[in-house]
Amino acid sequence: MKNIKLLGSVMLVSLALFSQSSLAKEYKIGASLLTQQHPFYIDLANAMKEEAKKDNVNLSVSIANQDLNKQLSDVEDFITKKVDAIIISPVDSKGVQAAIIKADKAGIPVITVDVAAEGVPVVSHVATDNYAGGVEAGKLMGKLLNGKGTVAIISYPALQSVVARVDGFKKGLSDTPDIKIVAEQPGITRAEALTTAQNIMQANANLNGLFGFGDDAALAAVIAAKSAHNDNIKIIGFDGMKEARDAVDSEKTFAAVIRQYPDQMGAKAIDAAVDHLNGKPVEKMIPVQPGVYTGK
Repeated sequence: MKNIKLLGSVMLVSLALFSQSSLAKEYKIGASLLTQQHPFYIDLANAMKEEAKKDNVNLSVSIANQDLNKQLSDVEDFITKKVDAIIISPVDSKGVQAAIIKADKAGIPVITVDVAAEGVPVVSHVATDNYAGGVEAGKLMGKLLNGKGTVAIISYPALQSVVARVDGFKKGLSDTPDIKIVAEQPGITRAEALTTAQNIMQANANLNGLFGFGDDAALAAVIAAKSAHNDNIKIIGFDGMKEARDAVDSEKTFAAVIRQYPDQMGAKAIDAAVDHLNGKPVEKMIPVQPGVYTGK
């Protein structure tokens, strides 16, 4: 008789657990990503999709293609669909403010990933420690140039993440005052960065170093250096996707790349959203530490 009662109790507990799991809420999360024309964001999106499956999340991903108006429209669509949370990598750190404020008024929590939003509060920001990565790049440049020479920067000033990288790079260079920054110009796409790099090298024939805010900028600088017959320049990039790592291995001028881990960032962004929706505390800043790749 006792065995029968015990078996009945076990069955009741099992049924209760099954009932709870089967009734677990499937959250709807909308993600607006900067682009899918870069391996970094492809890896980021794939990681988000994989983590969403694990976390029982219905994930909808929209790609802004570096178009702020499209991103604002995508976020508006998520709000209309009453998603439970929004994850966004802003096309423009300031330009996205209105969309985040509107989501907040609708009671929809927002998490930023990779690129921070300026002037508006969000639940959490998941990103590489871009400043630390920039500092590492600056210090490495100082060593590569033996503490003296001229350096240029290709930037993307509309993105707070890039501003942090550039600020960090300058800080890292501050230990070597005999290295002078002679140019800092934007070059968002690889094509734009190539034009920028060519113009910089034409104006500074003996340029010793160049820091590119991302893989595309650094890879463009490698091409420009070949055209300028500058085989001694030291180029450092940021992102560290496979194409860039391969170029570090094969190109004399591509000295190093600061490496990001978009797979970790994508997974952490989904987890942060789910934790917040489940009432768990979430850190305001969830950093992912960068690495440095200097070749095989």
